[in-house]
Amino acid sequence: MTAVVDADTEELLALLEDEYARTIILETYRDAQSVEALSDACNADPSTVYRRIDRLQERDLLADQQRLDPNGHHYKVYVARLEHVAIDVTDDGFDVTVDYREEDAADTFTRLYEEFSG
Repeated sequence: MTAVVDADTEELLALLEDEYARTIILETYRDAQSVEALSDACNADPSTVYRRIDRLQERDLLADQQRLDPNGHHYKVYVARLEHVAIDVTDDGFDVTVDYREEDAADTFTRLYEEFSG
């Protein structure tokens, strides 16, 4: 019997297998991080980090937030949305469940304000 793995599940598993993607998730789980900080943590070029960020955001595993630096400039930081992944074996193949972290009220307000003023 060949295991059935749909394209979404296969894409998610491949992404979680990627060392850079895992590092980004771990680094952003507790505190939001800039691309520069993530590049240092991954020991990778910012372009590599941006590609992983794009893939993680496509799967809704990573969110971005705007921050204001002391000079009045805006920059993005990233925070993990992934809370838990469960993989169950079934008669039909694999069943993957992803649990996401909830945004706190301040993050929700900031995101909505940025979308409105955007």
